Amino acid sequence: MEKKTNQTIFSIFSLLLFSSCVSAQLRTGFYQRSCPNVENIVRNAVRQKFQQTFVTAPATLRLFFHDCFVRGCDASILLASPSERDHPDDMSLAGDGFDTVVKAKQAVDRDPNCRNKVSCADILALATREVVVLTGGPSYPVELGRRDGRLSTKASVQHSLPQPGFNLNQLNTMFNRHGLSQTDMIALSGAHTIGFAHCGKFSKRIYNFSPRTPIDPSLNRGYAFQLRQMCPIRVDPRIAINMDPTSPRTFDNAYFKNLQQGRGLFTSDQVLFTDRRSRATVNMFANSEAAFRQAFISAITKLGRVGVKTGNAGEIRRDCSRVN
Repeated sequence: MEKKTNQTIFSIFSLLLFSSCVSAQLRTGFYQRSCPNVENIVRNAVRQKFQQTFVTAPATLRLFFHDCFVRGCDASILLASPSERDHPDDMSLAGDGFDTVVKAKQAVDRDPNCRNKVSCADILALATREVVVLTGGPSYPVELGRRDGRLSTKASVQHSLPQPGFNLNQLNTMFNRHGLSQTDMIALSGAHTIGFAHCGKFSKRIYNFSPRTPIDPSLNRGYAFQLRQMCPIRVDPRIAINMDPTSPRTFDNAYFKNLQQGRGLFTSDQVLFTDRRSRATVNMFANSEAAFRQAFISAITKLGRVGVKTGNAGEIRRDCSRVN
């Protein structure tokens, strides 16, 4: 019995040691010698793309999240088909997110000092910070040093991403798996303040929630009828609507204020307020923009450490869409 206990303690210690080593290998000045201007190069490329279309922001942010939750933050989501991108959960990722990374990678590689020295995974992490800032969100230091993965499969996406119908237990289980707390999960959900969603992802809530109650009782009734107008029964499946009905182009805490009024688009949004275990955090973020911003910085920094490849693992892709 004592031997088994010691083995368990050793396993836990090894896991903690591995986690701390990974985050220690990521650092903000990683490219200080090899490509000292990388952050400015990415910033300018993302800004140019953002000026062309606002979709750049939510698309890049969502791309980063989807990448990190499947095989870790290793740019495996960027690899061309057959890959993760073939899974239904990833097929709705907007092309502007991928194009943002492509444009930033091209800009980085135009600098002779930087060519083929900065990973696609790091470029995506930096681009994510830039779109948050461009929409009014907080700036934060981005830890760098990730390497690009060589593997990307449709099967690996299955059961790896949160679904619109998830309850609090399901959300916490999935986020905890990656070392993210309930507070981290709620803060990252706040990124829906600039998000958009296709009607099919929430139509059940406004048309056939249950035989006796067509509209989900947790949904604000006025909001539900607005959603019905924007998403009629036979709506074009390509139609998407804003997840934040009040300030959809600003990264702010309006998402949490909307939840207080029953205006969470997904069940997995609204449950953050309807479940008493998470309501206090929603109220705190709704009442304090500063508290939300601080929690978001902490959460997205932790997200950026998930499953990273560092050192000699993986590679630095010359083309983000294919392995070398």
